[in-house]
Amino acid sequence: MTRGTTGINRLRRIDRWIVHHEPIVAALESAQQPLAVDLGYGARPDTALELASRLRAVVPATQLVGLEIDPARVVPPREGVRFAVGGFELAGLRPHLVRAFNVLRQYDESQVDAAWSRMQRQLAPGGFIVEGTCDEIGRRCCWILLDAHRPLTFTLAWDPAHSARPSDLAERLPKALIHRNVPGERVHDLLAGLDRCWDIAAPLAPFGPRQRWQHTLELLSGFGFAPTPDRRRQRDNILTVPWEQVAPAT
Repeated sequence: MTRGTTGINRLRRIDRWIVHHEPIVAALESAQQPLAVDLGYGARPDTALELASRLRAVVPATQLVGLEIDPARVVPPREGVRFAVGGFELAGLRPHLVRAFNVLRQYDESQVDAAWSRMQRQLAPGGFIVEGTCDEIGRRCCWILLDAHRPLTFTLAWDPAHSARPSDLAERLPKALIHRNVPGERVHDLLAGLDRCWDIAAPLAPFGPRQRWQHTLELLSGFGFAPTPDRRRQRDNILTVPWEQVAPAT
């Protein structure tokens, strides 16, 4: 059982990324009965209701079920969202999207693969899992996108008004990576490279953090990383790279 801490709008950055990620939207749009699961929504259902609202803005037919392993946290249906007892087995559901945030943080790194596999087995064909961690009010967020077979990408998002450097996100890395932020590991190289590029881009600071971040990403290719292009206007400092570029070395 998680601590249950949650807050209104805590997962806004993750949700914005989800509803603009074309493969996820396509998976929901192509389903006759699109289903999403918010796993481990906490002591209050706020973030589950927010995810449902945001998904329905792009795929109106989407149904959402919030799952908690603590029966005391299960609340009656509201705003078209159902709530039930469930864990990594996803209560037997076959969702097209699973959002599991701040859940695996309570587990050992050795348990991650088993938890991923259990959720992956329950996915509907073409479905996705978004698994990650964020701070208490959603200023620093990191997550992994998985399909039914493997991890696909790693994403980080942060607000420079509350963080001085990209490496401040280290404490919010997903469980699969948080113990890997040491020399010799790829995710350590990524955070170190981002810090270096952020420093080099400092002359652009007067133009705002978004312009500085854009130049940071342009410089990052010189450190051996290939950020996934995103042409939409961003309100977040956000970066997505292929999983292979940050996967644990062993």
